[in-house]
This record gives sequence, structure tokens and C-alpha cells, in this order.
Amino acid sequence: MPLKPQPVLGASPRAIALTRVALLTALLLPIAGCAVVTGSANIAQLRIIDASPDAPGLDVYQGASILAYNLGLGTITSYIQIAPGNFGINVDIAGTHAQVVSASGTFAASAQYTVLIGNYLNSLQELILKDQTIAAPTGQIAVRFIDQSVRAGAVDLYLIPSGSTIIQVKPILTDITFNTNTGYINVPDGTYTLVAVPTGTTPTASSNTLYTGSAVYYEGGAARTIVLIDQQLITMPGLQVIIANDYDSPSS
Repeated sequence: MPLKPQPVLGASPRAIALTRVALLTALLLPIAGCAVVTGSANIAQLRIIDASPDAPGLDVYQGASILAYNLGLGTITSYIQIAPGNFGINVDIAGTHAQVVSASGTFAASAQYTVLIGNYLNSLQELILKDQTIAAPTGQIAVRFIDQSVRAGAVDLYLIPSGSTIIQVKPILTDITFNTNTGYINVPDGTYTLVAVPTGTTPTASSNTLYTGSAVYYEGGAARTIVLIDQQLITMPGLQVIIANDYDSPSS
């Protein structure tokens, strides 16, 4: 019998009020999470990331089956088990069945995928990405950067090792713009602070940045997806980062 996808809930109060099991990990700050279960020959897994800066709550469906309710900006769901196959992922305005975007993909057994919803509501887009499910080389981590900030403009990214400063290191990536997907990059494991500056900026010890994260420890073998998104507008635009856990060593 085909597996029926189990819905997850968004992080908003309205979604919490629904009487279904909450399987959501909402990451509005870059934090590490738990290991991902991989390798079943009978299932595929997908998670959903909402990166749209102005969309209202969103419901996500596989055909007529609900996958997630009332997602908001910065939400990363847990992985959801689904039957392998080719099918569409449809996104509706929460509670309305008013579809705003849809994309089709082939979801293979034993594989994991990210459904990334981004851009402004009137140009909403949906990307289906395959996630890494094997360990990075010994002593390294695999990091994938995806730029979904529609307001920040081109940025240079720095991964600053613990004990170093931005003026002591070179950017890991330059001229990253909206819709850039770098694919996985292997870097030495350890503790890093992610910093973003406008492209072409020569940082100094006192210069301002678009984004400076907290120090995050990345254990060897891990794979991570780092998504640049906009802050919700309050007084002025800003950049924030969310980190999705793609793979952790079984021993971690």
C-alpha cells in the first residue's frame, strides 16, 4: 500500500490551534538540529522551506493530500515521508484552496528533497532540490548556499573560523544574487560565523555587515543547506539566514 504523507503544521498560532500532530522545525535563526533518517528503500522524503517575504500563510499539498499547513516566512518543516514517484507539489493560500504556485518532480526511493517556496507573492516560485544524504569527506562538511533574498542585492559570503576575524579570511563566495544555488561545497569542519556584506566590499574591523550570524559548530561529515532570506519589513529591509540539516553522521 502506498505511504500516505503525514501533514506537518506551520509555526503560526493559527496552525498550532489545529488538532494535528506538529512535526515542524521552525528555524528563524541559524541553529543546528537532529540527525536525519535516510536510506529506506520504500520511501522518499521531502521538507518544505518558505522563503517568500510577503506571502500570507501557505498550505502545501501533494495532489489532494496535505503536507503542511499555514507556513510562514523562515519556516523549515521536518522531513515528511512519501511514496516515491512523479507528482506535483501545490501551494495554496492557507485555508482557501486558492493555488498560487505548483511544480512537479520525480521523488526517488531512499532520497531526500527540499521544496523551496520563494519570491514575492505576485511572482511566487517553487523549486524542488535534491538533498545530500551521504557524509562529507573525512574532516570536512558539505555546505550548500541558496540565495532567496529579493531585497539584499548581490552579496559576498564569509565563513569565519573561530578565533579569526573577517579581515583575516577571504570570502567563501562572491557576487551571490537572488536564486543562486551554489550546490554543495566541502570545507573543513569546525566552528564558523557566517557574515554577508555587499559584493565588492573590503571589510574592516569596524565595518557594518548585512548579516553577522552566531558561531555555529559543524561536525565532520555533516551536510547543511544555508538559505539567505529577507526579514519581514518592520522599519527597514534586512537579511537573515536559516540553516537546514541535510545529513548528520549516525554517530553524532
